[in-house]
Amino acid sequence: MTDEQIFSIETNCLSQITSLQAWHYRIIPKTILNDTLRVYSDEDYKQDGLEEELELLTGKKIINEKRIGAIQIQNLLKKYYPKNNSDSRLQNSYYSGDSDSFLNSLIIEAKSLKSSDIHIETYEESCRVRIRIDGLLIQRYMLEKNQYPALINKIKISSNLDIAEKRLPQDGRIFFENAGNKFDIRVSVLPTLYGEKIVLRLLSNEVTNIDISTLGFSDIDLKNYLEGIRKINGIVLISGPTGSGKTTTLYATLKILNKSTRNILTIEDPIEYTLEGVNQVQLKENIGLTFAAALRNFLRQDPDIIMLGEIRDSETAGMAIRAALTGHLVLSTIHTNSAWGTISRLIDMGVAPYLIANTLSTTVAQRLVRLLCSNCKKRESFDDSLYPAKFRPFDKVNFHYLPVGCSECYNTGYKSRKAVYEVIPIDEVLSDHIKSTQFDISDIMKKRGIKTLTENAFELFKTGQTSLEEIYSILVI
Repeated sequence: MTDEQIFSIETNCLSQITSLQAWHYRIIPKTILNDTLRVYSDEDYKQDGLEEELELLTGKKIINEKRIGAIQIQNLLKKYYPKNNSDSRLQNSYYSGDSDSFLNSLIIEAKSLKSSDIHIETYEESCRVRIRIDGLLIQRYMLEKNQYPALINKIKISSNLDIAEKRLPQDGRIFFENAGNKFDIRVSVLPTLYGEKIVLRLLSNEVTNIDISTLGFSDIDLKNYLEGIRKINGIVLISGPTGSGKTTTLYATLKILNKSTRNILTIEDPIEYTLEGVNQVQLKENIGLTFAAALRNFLRQDPDIIMLGEIRDSETAGMAIRAALTGHLVLSTIHTNSAWGTISRLIDMGVAPYLIANTLSTTVAQRLVRLLCSNCKKRESFDDSLYPAKFRPFDKVNFHYLPVGCSECYNTGYKSRKAVYEVIPIDEVLSDHIKSTQFDISDIMKKRGIKTLTENAFELFKTGQTSLEEIYSILVI
């Protein structure tokens, strides 16, 4: 008897699970009755939390009917959820159908893949959907041209936007709820040559999985950072470009500082996570609620800790300094290339060096680095000529690893990301350097064992966790 004959499967229930979900969780739907879906699962697959995760994804009650052998599951998967390319888990599917069900499925799928953004875009003869995973956009669906307007209108209606306005950009928000899965989606609509492009930013409302010890801090950097945030006053600044993980670091910090004895206020754009016990304010510049205006009002709210989403201008910088001088701990982000570079950036904003020296507690720089997929990375001998022209390696590297791509990493060669940090605690010696605008502190950092952003990134490369290509831009800072 064949596997299909041994394991009775009702084909009408196969649509309840996507191909991606079936292969990822190693399951095959057996039957569906009302809202209950029974499945076969792989006996070698880790079972903890399987039913709960599937219930969130499908909106159905899941019953694990039977655990069967890996070979049998593999055969059933090949038959009922065939792949055109055995090395790809993210196939380029073609969509033609109802915009309501497609949009819901797309959002649930993107969320399950831990995607940060969904891009829906149209061109002269085609439309496509791409999702961002680990910082890289991956094409997921092709859409029929005549179905595109219905999908765009569905998104606009859901986010309270004007469906008749097709000439100007619009911004909106969707509160998504499905089978107990709740989160916010920020919507951006942009008119392009062939129609409107939409980007959906998936915002998590849950900080349970954020742990500062797993973000990427080295032991000494984590020690220095924790000492900085445990002071009762001063400014802690995190620098880096957009998409470098600064906000995640801030939320991990707030999670540590969030106590019933403290009054914590934040002004953010957008509010990416919600924290019970923290008073969070959404920036609304169109009505005058800017970072500076919010901070001015925060000082009347008897705060202990204030978090600013970003220091963008001299007014905000001045208010942050004032808040720190009056006995508050201020956490914020700023756009600079290095931790020490925040000093010159604040001076450029008009903040006097002596005020920076008296209030800045800890300055941090960070970047996000993609880690190589351990399943497919390829080892090769290394030649120093591959380094950037002016870079001098900190250690000899004889071998390095290259990204290849396989079914485990969506053919990108990378799987997951890790933050790389540079943490500088400001003490009396460094305060004197700031007051006298002496910006070369390399000798001081070496004596104290503080590694730069470049050194920490190089360490990931030397140990084979990432590729030279991935850290190349950090090596030339």
